[in-house]
Amino acid sequence: MKTITQFLSDIKEGDYLSLARVLTLVENELPGSEELLRDIHIGQQVPVIGITGPPGAGKSTLVNSIIGKLSLQQKKIAILAVDPTSPFNFGSLLGDRVRMSAHFNNPNVFIRSVATRGSVGGLSARVIEMVDILRSANFDYIFVETVGVGQSEIEIAGLADITLVVLVPEGGDEIQHIKSGLMEIGDAFIVNKADREGADSFANQLKKMLHQRPHPIPVFKTVADKQSGVEELLSWIMAAEFHENERKLFLYTEKAYKIIQNNRMRDVSKVDLQQHIAAAFSVKDFNLYRFIAGYEKNN
Repeated sequence: MKTITQFLSDIKEGDYLSLARVLTLVENELPGSEELLRDIHIGQQVPVIGITGPPGAGKSTLVNSIIGKLSLQQKKIAILAVDPTSPFNFGSLLGDRVRMSAHFNNPNVFIRSVATRGSVGGLSARVIEMVDILRSANFDYIFVETVGVGQSEIEIAGLADITLVVLVPEGGDEIQHIKSGLMEIGDAFIVNKADREGADSFANQLKKMLHQRPHPIPVFKTVADKQSGVEELLSWIMAAEFHENERKLFLYTEKAYKIIQNNRMRDVSKVDLQQHIAAAFSVKDFNLYRFIAGYEKNN
């Protein structure tokens, strides 16, 4: 087994096998992970780009298209695809890496899926730490594609330097997007599958609604599977300002809060909790609140 110092050196040199092993250490909180996180040199200037939006909007296809264009420029790219976790077996339900299979053998592209581990917002403290590991590995861009879960999706704003919200023309009543919080957290909006009927009208309505934001928010129209509109979006991403001090302070506060919250919940296992509830549930007068009081007292 390599030492922490060896792992960190190998990651810096672009050893993807070592990077994968270190991410596994951190994701599963294995021995050495805390020391490793304390010793890494995080590339603070490496932009983290969050891509979010409802299921079926074409997020993975869009990321795949962006990767292809950045690869032609010899950029080193890391993608963290955050998959939803099954509430029944706590395993990952989707494998977004399958959609990016064309880049598996690209030496400038590293792709990793991670389960949400029950975090309702689609982002766990482990994801934050894994992104920081990637930022220590000399990538030019890091993309985090999150599961589209509605209102709690705003958590991506606490991780990414810029957040892209992907929608589709038939996305429904725009009021629902406002309720979901997506309208507040997006730094840019993408109307994907823009070759469908109603795309122009939907994009114009978005622009009118976003006009209320204090800073101009761009709206792009793309057809990701045909590469249409992706070049314009990519040009905006590459020119975007990632390092505003006020934004950085917000990001660090959100990340610190999430990690501290996770550390204080470290001894609470959802799997263990489910097993205890299964045992207690058989009692005729089962009461959830009495169960919680007893569980907290004994754990």
